Amino acid sequence: MREVHFIDTTLRDGNQSLWALNMRTGAMLAIAGQMDQAGFESMEFFVTAMFKKYVREHKENPWDWLRLGTKRFSKTQLRWHGGLHGSFEKIPDSVYHIMVERAVSYGFTLTRTSNSWNDYTEFKEEIDGLKKIGMETIANLIYSVSPRHTDEYYAEKARAAAAIRPYGICFKDVGGLLTPERARTLIPIIQKNVGDVPLEFHGHCNSGQAPLCYLEAIKLGLTRLHTAVPPLANGSSQPSIFNVAKNARALGYTPVVDEKALEPVERHFTFVAKRDGLPIGRPPEYDYSIYLHQVPGGMISNLRHQLRLVGMEDKLPATLEECGRIRAEWGYPIMVTPLSQYVGSQAAINVIVGERYKEVTDQTIQYTLGLWGKEGAELMEPNVKDKILNRPRAREWAGWQPSGLSIQEVRQKYGGPGVSDEELVLRAFAGEDAVKAMQAAGAPREYLSASQPLVWLVEELASKKEYTQVYIRKPGLSLTLEKKNHA
Repeated sequence: MREVHFIDTTLRDGNQSLWALNMRTGAMLAIAGQMDQAGFESMEFFVTAMFKKYVREHKENPWDWLRLGTKRFSKTQLRWHGGLHGSFEKIPDSVYHIMVERAVSYGFTLTRTSNSWNDYTEFKEEIDGLKKIGMETIANLIYSVSPRHTDEYYAEKARAAAAIRPYGICFKDVGGLLTPERARTLIPIIQKNVGDVPLEFHGHCNSGQAPLCYLEAIKLGLTRLHTAVPPLANGSSQPSIFNVAKNARALGYTPVVDEKALEPVERHFTFVAKRDGLPIGRPPEYDYSIYLHQVPGGMISNLRHQLRLVGMEDKLPATLEECGRIRAEWGYPIMVTPLSQYVGSQAAINVIVGERYKEVTDQTIQYTLGLWGKEGAELMEPNVKDKILNRPRAREWAGWQPSGLSIQEVRQKYGGPGVSDEELVLRAFAGEDAVKAMQAAGAPREYLSASQPLVWLVEELASKKEYTQVYIRKPGLSLTLEKKNHA
């Protein structure tokens, strides 16, 4: 095949990695119809983390994103991102079942999700559970760099992933660690061992090498690629669709995408970024230190924020160095959600306190007990494990069991039979008080398309309190706006 197909990540990973999920629902709705014209094979559209973020911080109902957004797409298959587990907290599995059932009701039939250890023995149960609800799964095979993550490791993991027969497998470079040289040796190993299961590639641009790795993947016959539309490409997001399509064409391949249809999308989100003070993704400078700490780019800003709160922002380099030390002691976990957050939080505490493991988080204890994957307990250095578990709090967690609350029990816990399934999910993730505050805030703010510059201009000028009159003159148009004093 000489065609290259694309999975768009603008609204999901671009929004998450570059904008920390700060794209408003209205900004998405204003351009969604145009994005549907681009010819993407599919589009990642929603991630479970939005349930907490949008309710608590934006006072927006994430179900509006789904309810209104899915109506804007008729040509593009929309993907969920997440599975029946995965929250930082141990939310009951029954809540996830309700969540996925509601997603399926909106037309989602495909998700992409991970096991943080590439443990496909545990993962099979989740994939089977999703299929029973009506959701097929793309299973991630996550790339990492450590003494454990060898060619033999990835050959064995690729075979294990294929053996559970997912809808597809996604080779995922979450840290932007893959180099073109490593791509040339590793991708063929993965291709050989996944057999007939469709394979796609999802890379992050943290080191600036992802666009080059995509070209190596294309040359090797891996032609289902994850890209984003600028300004939500590059940086810690995926490569730009414009760049990858252009280079694929130069290699003699046919990119299956309408780039012309995406030009208004780029203009729209560039305007939104400038208006809302959101970053514009740019190719980063090469930084070798990411191979030492492997902290995902989007997480470094969170570490900086934690340190700033205690007046120790200058300790960020020391904290990143401590991340590398902790990762080695913990058995080289893949730096992916949620394990990367646990490593980073513990590193920050070690630096802030000034003594390693004097204070530990509950998540550190849970990791050490194997509650976030049995490999965590098995691979941790024994002396570090003893430091963590030799405290009363660890003995409390030692007897913890996953919540087995039924749907009926969950419903009773979060408000009783009068609460809808969608609100129940919101309450479980964000809390009842946050949901009430969201409901009081009303409908999400509307955005107009950047293809209507005059309307944007009028809207912006009218919002300025210091102006009482606005005059707009152009050939063939005269417009006067005046604020009335109703006092």
